[in-house]
Amino acid sequence: MDSISFYLPGILLAYSAFLLSIASPGPNVLAVIGTSMEVGRKSGMALALGVASGSFFWAMLTVVGLSALLSTYAIALTIIKVCGGLYLLWLAYKSFKSSRSKHDITATALAGGKRSALGYYFRGLTVQMTNPKAALAWIAIISLGLTQDAPIWVGVTVVLGTTLLSIAIHLIYAIAFSTPTMVKLYGRARRGIQFTLGAFFAFAGIKLLSSRI
Repeated sequence: MDSISFYLPGILLAYSAFLLSIASPGPNVLAVIGTSMEVGRKSGMALALGVASGSFFWAMLTVVGLSALLSTYAIALTIIKVCGGLYLLWLAYKSFKSSRSKHDITATALAGGKRSALGYYFRGLTVQMTNPKAALAWIAIISLGLTQDAPIWVGVTVVLGTTLLSIAIHLIYAIAFSTPTMVKLYGRARRGIQFTLGAFFAFAGIKLLSSRI
């Protein structure tokens, strides 16, 4: 029980960072929304599952890579935390900047014409896996929950939890935002959401930079 209580705050912080990062629609999320609106919910849901699968693979690669690195080089955790903390502060800056922008979000379907459901799934997987920013994001997220000599169940818990969140949230986007009305409603709340995200990313970044090994 003591072990769980020790690692739980970091795990929950990693979950929160991942959840809030999806709350700010990036290109992948906007593609899911746009595909649902222009092609149909089925295609949007297939694309969403592909993106979620890509998130799972990134999480797995990051946990395995960081665990191997930490077991060999003790100083690696400090370097990772600094890089992750600086990236979270960069996300905070972008969120605050976006909260001041009056431009609405623009959701469009993926280029290349219509595909089968399986085609949209693999398209979502490919887009997510070839996104270079995903590596930085996952290093920041995983480093919030992973510490030196952390047992394997900590990494597994972070991966499984973020995967379930990814599937649920991306499917919600595909289903709920399949109409222009929902996109407009989100647009009205976007500035407040972005400001809240900026505050959280700033908090998480400072916490990661100031945390001790």
